[in-house]
Amino acid sequence: MSYLRSSVALAEEQDWYRCVPGLALMGAVVFLALQLAKIAWLQAHGISVLTLSIVLGMIAGNSIYPRIAAVSAPGVGFSKKTLLRAGIILYGLRLTFQDIAKVGVPGVAIDALVLTSTFALSCWAGTRFFKMDRRCAMLIGAGSSICGAAAVMAAEPVIGGRSDQVTSAVSTVVVFGTLAMLLYPLMYELNGHYHLVAMSPTNYGIYAGSTIHEVAQVVAAGRTVTESAANTAVITKMVRVMMLAPFLIALSAYLSRSKPNGAKRGAAEAGTEARSGIVIPWFAFGFIAVAGINSLNFLSSALVSAAISIDTVVLAMAMAALGVTTHISAIRIAGLKPLALAALLFAWLIVGGFAINVGLLKVW
Repeated sequence: MSYLRSSVALAEEQDWYRCVPGLALMGAVVFLALQLAKIAWLQAHGISVLTLSIVLGMIAGNSIYPRIAAVSAPGVGFSKKTLLRAGIILYGLRLTFQDIAKVGVPGVAIDALVLTSTFALSCWAGTRFFKMDRRCAMLIGAGSSICGAAAVMAAEPVIGGRSDQVTSAVSTVVVFGTLAMLLYPLMYELNGHYHLVAMSPTNYGIYAGSTIHEVAQVVAAGRTVTESAANTAVITKMVRVMMLAPFLIALSAYLSRSKPNGAKRGAAEAGTEARSGIVIPWFAFGFIAVAGINSLNFLSSALVSAAISIDTVVLAMAMAALGVTTHISAIRIAGLKPLALAALLFAWLIVGGFAINVGLLKVW
């Protein structure tokens, strides 16, 4: 028996050693991304470490990685799966349940309606109008409706999308999220000049937080107007991010009924378990649990800040791994359809999201 335990421990140790080269490569990519993220121009334009990591990963994946793939693959795979789930769980430290109280019932209702309508539109238009693979349409919808690249990465294990589909979805977030970050303050300024609709900085903050893709982009779009608008925008956005976990659970249940095989494949890739045909994204429950712990306010701010910094690195390594395993030819084959679908969703977020904001704020 002791010999058997020793053999198992030795095998696990060897598996860990096999991950070292790939983890070292991902660490180097993320280190470079962290240094580039300090550039003022990139910060001003909402280009985050996650975005830089996937771009640098793609550069490495289409240049040096093919020559070292044999030794690096285990570590890269560990980053794409295990580190991704750990990063999503720790993402809960950015949120508290008190954030919900700050935006009130209208903010929560607006977030929920924007999320569901945008994702539903993506699934319908992507498959019916653009004739896209359903998984790709869902990934783009997740990124546009919730929290950008982080939502795409979190949904990928449940949906089971390919690396090129995930990269296409993340790319659309970068393109249209950046446009939104620049366009929203301009729209606010023009509205103030021509007095088209009544919009206070608080209303603008809720509108921006409920419809712009990435957290960093929301911060930039809010601060361009006023500090109070930025605060409201970030809180609204954080509530929207908090909806990621129930969204993933509901999506798992839906996929298990509509396409059991696809759901099981997604479960296998994510390392989740299936019970009665339903894929259970356990990391989503971890996400909620961590947010709940953070809501109790017994963790020191220094500890939370350090953990968030670690989480940024962990998520960035997962993004780098995704980029490394994505080939430019695969994205080129995907064509303009992902971009066209994302453009449609972008238009919906601006126009439809505004209508939702106006309508629900009047109700309350």
